[in-house]
Amino acid sequence: MDDLLSGLLDLSRQSREPLTRELANHLRSLIAGRRLRPGQRLPSSRTMARSLEVSRNTVTLAIEQLAAEGYLSVARGKRPAVAESLSLVTAKPVREAKSPSPKLKMSRLKMSSWARSLPHTNWPPVYPERPRAFQPGLADEREFPHEIWARCLRRTASHALRQRDRGPNEARLQQALLGHVTEHRGIRAKPEQVIVLPTAQSAIALIASVMIEAGDIAWIESPGYGGALAALRAANADVIGMPIDADGLKINGKRKKPRLIFVTPSHQYPSGGLMPIGRRLELLQFASRNGAVIVEDDYDGEFHYDGRPVAALAALQPDDATIYLGTFAKAMFADIRAGYLIVPERLAPTFALAQRHLGLLVAVALQVALADFISEGAYRSHVRKMTRLYRSRRDRLVAALTAETKLAVDVPAGGMQLLARCKPSIDDAALSRDLRKSGVVARPLSEMLYHRSRERGLFLGFAAWNHAEIEAGARVIGRQMR
Repeated sequence: MDDLLSGLLDLSRQSREPLTRELANHLRSLIAGRRLRPGQRLPSSRTMARSLEVSRNTVTLAIEQLAAEGYLSVARGKRPAVAESLSLVTAKPVREAKSPSPKLKMSRLKMSSWARSLPHTNWPPVYPERPRAFQPGLADEREFPHEIWARCLRRTASHALRQRDRGPNEARLQQALLGHVTEHRGIRAKPEQVIVLPTAQSAIALIASVMIEAGDIAWIESPGYGGALAALRAANADVIGMPIDADGLKINGKRKKPRLIFVTPSHQYPSGGLMPIGRRLELLQFASRNGAVIVEDDYDGEFHYDGRPVAALAALQPDDATIYLGTFAKAMFADIRAGYLIVPERLAPTFALAQRHLGLLVAVALQVALADFISEGAYRSHVRKMTRLYRSRRDRLVAALTAETKLAVDVPAGGMQLLARCKPSIDDAALSRDLRKSGVVARPLSEMLYHRSRERGLFLGFAAWNHAEIEAGARVIGRQMR
């Protein structure tokens, strides 16, 4: 046995790996590969150390590690033995610890149909390089009052440590948010109806988990928000893309009746259109008649430039028909990782419980800091400042695109991005790829269509870019199109 082990074990003195770990890996591999069988005894630690020309302490530590893992059994006065209870009928030899290969095949592990579909979707768009014009959905972090925000975080950090036994939704933030949405969006609710979540995407996933059964019909706008499509499909909903017109989602009574309707009425995503009051009331009445819930995504409703904003759907019919979704990522900065829902009162306990079950929690310190930021007026002041700035940037981008290109621009009444339409004959996906190589991000409209359509265009964010960056980006688009 002594000679057998010395022949089987080959310790490298040049490896950076400690000898104890290397020896344990070798022995583990021999046992897993059935070169050493259950019940078979190993040499004593003294004999093994002498045979391998290592210290006895090295051998002892390796054996203790394998005994702790269940590979070996040790008893006082006896040599260590391979554990009798070890079942390795189907096991394969364990190789020495190395970095996992990126080509590791997982064919034996069956994934869900949803997981298998992920590589073939266009969501979410990934921009690994630094942000560049005209990446949509980004606020201008250069203009954010970082010092005021940092002061809120510092002040609330110690306070948050004393709130460990509180629920996941901080009461101070619930109250502050309600004050804000009541004043600016006309929504009236109770604090417990506010559910604070890490992101808008996690909020849609939570809604789908609570409200959708497999096979339920869900309507989304087409073109529309890819995140809603992804979350609803993950819940095994039957998602139908509903075409939009100048007033927003067109209600089609001939379609299968939906369980859920996802809309962006303040600034339609991606066209930027504002759903007028007539279409809003029509949508609410349709949902009420058919027992459907409306998810109102007010993702950038803070920024309105032309006239006064129309009241939120949740304000027009405050009953079980509407769930309001908001986020801080657009008004403040992308990495804040905080959004919220205002849910119907009778559903609030269920949503709060589901929130805990799914672990969709926001740090208490962040919630308290947000409450202070809103209550002290810093949030309102920042939104007011950025509304003026973003309006000027919208106008500059519209002017630059008009001068440099033949794109037909849908001028949004508010928001942070716009849609520039091109001829149906143009391959907007190929154009988007070419622009990316030239340093400009422009999402193709065709990737946001969920019904048959020949519409083509570019989705361009303007909020995060100053006038010089906007004009330079427009020139790139013009050159590329020419």
